[in-house]
Amino acid sequence: MSDNQRDAGTIVLDPTHASFGPEEGVGDLGKTHFIGIGGAGMSVLAEMLHEQGVQVDGSDREPSAKTERLQGLGITVEFGQRAENVEGARTVVFSSAIKADNPEIVAAYEAGERIVHRSDILALLMQSKRAVTVAGAHGKTTTSSMLAHILVNAGEGDLADPSYAIGGSIQGRDGTTLDGGHAGKGSVLVAEADESDGSFAKYHPEIAIITNAEADHLDHYGTQANYRAAFVAHAGHAGKAVIMCGDDDGALAVLRALRPEVARHVVVYSTQSSEALGDLNGATQVRIESESESAQSGIEHFTLHLPSGLVEAEERRVPVTLTVPGIHNARNATAAILAAVMLGVDVERAAAAATSFLGAARRFQIRGTVNQVTVIDDYAHHPTEIAALLDAARRRYPAAGIHVIFQPHLFSRTMFFAGEFAKALAKADDVIVTGIFPAREKQEDFPTVSPDTIVDEAVKLEHEPADDWIRGVNDMRIAAQMMVMRAHHGDVILTVGAGDITQMDPVILHALQAHRWDCAR
Repeated sequence: MSDNQRDAGTIVLDPTHASFGPEEGVGDLGKTHFIGIGGAGMSVLAEMLHEQGVQVDGSDREPSAKTERLQGLGITVEFGQRAENVEGARTVVFSSAIKADNPEIVAAYEAGERIVHRSDILALLMQSKRAVTVAGAHGKTTTSSMLAHILVNAGEGDLADPSYAIGGSIQGRDGTTLDGGHAGKGSVLVAEADESDGSFAKYHPEIAIITNAEADHLDHYGTQANYRAAFVAHAGHAGKAVIMCGDDDGALAVLRALRPEVARHVVVYSTQSSEALGDLNGATQVRIESESESAQSGIEHFTLHLPSGLVEAEERRVPVTLTVPGIHNARNATAAILAAVMLGVDVERAAAAATSFLGAARRFQIRGTVNQVTVIDDYAHHPTEIAALLDAARRRYPAAGIHVIFQPHLFSRTMFFAGEFAKALAKADDVIVTGIFPAREKQEDFPTVSPDTIVDEAVKLEHEPADDWIRGVNDMRIAAQMMVMRAHHGDVILTVGAGDITQMDPVILHALQAHRWDCAR
């Protein structure tokens, strides 16, 4: 029985606890049961274990495309979570969404079965693959999706069919959505390394990408210093290289805290000169040059300046064109291209493959245009992400009124970053902040936190009067209807947040169709 389970006689689910020793492998799991097997992060792990000969089953609340796929592979899936589902299991896998009072957790505990976090399984699978992890407060899903896309479209031999475990779906051609999990036959595993609960400390990848280390998840880490220290430790686990963004102050602080033997294997990508960046602790720099986006095109252009010795003996300048907008995506693509090249993909082929990447789902995803009003959905839930999103929207639609319906994600994040949210949202013309998506938290633990927590901070800004551009509306359906009434021909409405605000896109599009337009802007 794993000591992950016990603390003074109670059940403890600790994502940071490493449940397997260095000598253990996939073959030691025995029959393995996944609670919530249809989840994006769980289904691909179950499939990969199944392919390696592990007896796998699982449970979920209701059928889905993922559970149907698993059943098609011969994996038993029960619907509804009950104690009898874990009978005969040797290992029971949970995600951070599962609570200690879950009936399957309780039954596994009482039966003495080993209870492990999904990160323990991912860490085991990394042992038999060339693993690339992508960590950071934001950009993880897009960067890992880009890398998987590049390998699929430009990789050859055992690089051509990577496995990937990505915390979201990928936009496919013709409006299709591709699954964010895939158990490939190739040698590479691309995985998001979720830092929110500290579980990424278990990973020992070949290549670690750190998109940024801007303070987040302070409900877990407590302080910015603790948060950055976790990234320092994670970078030290990379076997071959660390790829890190130099445009982020947090990432630079992590770089300068690395031991010299780790720092000399770091490649820093940045839009800034080496003089502007200052001390890189012996790391190599790749410069993002000549970045531009022509208005309303949605096409991003830039050139990668690769120093001599990184790819070839001579320095190289490689042009890159993206169909996803924004300087933040130029950075994400650079990290993905560099990782692909370090795995063995030709740099020109990698850059060309990046061009056809359409984006991760819910990342600047255009949901439709009705009566000349465009509706865009985005997962941004951190102030820096929101600022980057609105900058990209302004560049792409320079003449449009930018309307935002923002659903904060977590009471704790709203409390910690209310002022920063207000500053980022001020880049829009018109904002409604809806009720907060609680995820794992409870309103009663944060009685003073509400949409007005952000609105009150907006009042303090040296900006036009807050009453003119931002308001709080708890009900997101009412917020959607209000925003339709405020929009004009040629405007853009963005639904923003990591919760269920995306469900309002069809509501907005339908309301736009029914709205009687009296006059244009």
